[in-house]
Amino acid sequence: MTDVTTDNDAEEAANLRAALVRELREQGAIQSDAVAAAVATVPRHLFTPGVPLETAYAPDNAPVVKPGDNGGRHRSVVSAAHLQATMLEAAEIKPGMHVCEYGSGGYNAALIAELVGDSGRVTTVDIDLDIVERARTFLDEAGYHHVNVVQGDAERGVPEAAPLDRVIGTAGFWDIPPAWLEQLADDGRIVVPLRFKGTTRWIVFARDASGLISRNYGLCSFVPVQGAGTHTERTVTIDDGVVVCLDDEDLNVDAEALRRALHLPRIERWSGAVFDMPDEQTLFLLTSDSNMALLHADQARIDQELVAPSTARGVPVLISGDSFAYRTRRPDEQNGGFESGVYAHGPSAEDVAARYVELLRQWADKYHRRGAASIQYIPKPAAPPTSSAGVITKRHGTVVITYP
Repeated sequence: MTDVTTDNDAEEAANLRAALVRELREQGAIQSDAVAAAVATVPRHLFTPGVPLETAYAPDNAPVVKPGDNGGRHRSVVSAAHLQATMLEAAEIKPGMHVCEYGSGGYNAALIAELVGDSGRVTTVDIDLDIVERARTFLDEAGYHHVNVVQGDAERGVPEAAPLDRVIGTAGFWDIPPAWLEQLADDGRIVVPLRFKGTTRWIVFARDASGLISRNYGLCSFVPVQGAGTHTERTVTIDDGVVVCLDDEDLNVDAEALRRALHLPRIERWSGAVFDMPDEQTLFLLTSDSNMALLHADQARIDQELVAPSTARGVPVLISGDSFAYRTRRPDEQNGGFESGVYAHGPSAEDVAARYVELLRQWADKYHRRGAASIQYIPKPAAPPTSSAGVITKRHGTVVITYP
């Protein structure tokens, strides 16, 4: 495909695309010539009208397509180029493949069209008619007339497109629709931003004897899926601007007891273990103890020093009755970098802090690397493993996270 833009910005846009490819290569998001060529070819700015060219081609910018109602979460965005490139590299899309994307903005579908070539087939699906019409318009403007744009619910899939070599989600999914597995080719792969334990990770799944097994994963953030797959997470407010996000309905949280603990003097304990790769460390912590959840606080409570800055984006919190502990860090003057530690509140602060520090040391000693976790998806009606911290029950199946 070629850029059909004819305005005076065409040359600048081409230069910005070339610069974007260079930057994404330097960041490690682009690793193959195929993805580099796709990013260098597709005119991203045509899918983000009204956005300055420099903003459209910024690697970490996600232009808003459809804002949320009454200031809520946005309903559609064009994902950051860095994330799109990373996920496409992980998907390993080849010429001639049949690919279905759920969550349409048009641009990512055009990138996929470049990767599958003339012998491949691309279907992009969205439940929102406004987004569907927008994607169709911009794909046509950019010359990608052969991309199939469908209005539909991701839970149903697209039976007429099966069998599919790749199924790719570009919205935040709480579960994997059974239709995706039914419509997936035997050697196909699913790439899905899957939400569990209050966080979202894109995961590349391939089939195995029990269902699906991860081939790669990474931290990400997407607007939540709409339609039948919508899920509302359970949250517990323990004080104004301080909440605990729960994915496990069985975890008992005494909000009043934790509020009292929060206003008691905190203790701090340090692990002597390195603090880096916080996304990998977070995944280990959240799935290594059944009493882990995610603690969030707004900036006002952080500024008041009620809680540490680590709570701004969510931090694993270990809850034990009327006490809790969460992760923090400090400069490591001896070794450079940072040291991980915990702040703990409540009558049992020493005990809960000791358990948390033990987990921090365990991660640093055994799992301090990228991709240490194995993520399995076991669809119903198969019996899930015995309940444990890494076993997460979903509507259609069970997510199992282990550290081999």
